[in-house]
Amino acid sequence: MSGHITQDWEPVVVRKKAPNAAAKKDEKAVNAARRAGAEIETLKKSTGGTNKAASSSTSLNTRKLDDETENLAHDRVPTELKKAIMQARMDKKLTQSQLAQIINEKPQIIQEYESGKAIPNQQIITKLERALGVKLRGKK
Repeated sequence: MSGHITQDWEPVVVRKKAPNAAAKKDEKAVNAARRAGAEIETLKKSTGGTNKAASSSTSLNTRKLDDETENLAHDRVPTELKKAIMQARMDKKLTQSQLAQIINEKPQIIQEYESGKAIPNQQIITKLERALGVKLRGKK
């Protein structure tokens, strides 16, 4: 073991992996960034914190109304459809609330359809057709 011994050590730098999108959003990371004085971007989502179901999809109807120039009113349930729904429901001996429960909607929606006040929603009409076992569309 004679001879000149030298140390050939290079400094090793260990870096942490950059945080992924989910880690950047958690409370600890946001607070750490605030303390460090880093920029924090906040975004408000259009439907954030709301519980919007298929029955309350007003944006489509509203857009149709905005584009409309002449007749400023939503389409209503046609008389034939009201009568067809009522008749099919009576034939099955169901109340409005029983039918609503079957199609997983509020009783108020069935009532609006049968009174002609509802704005026709194809999803709901499809559910009604399935539950009542009748064809409600395509008569015209």
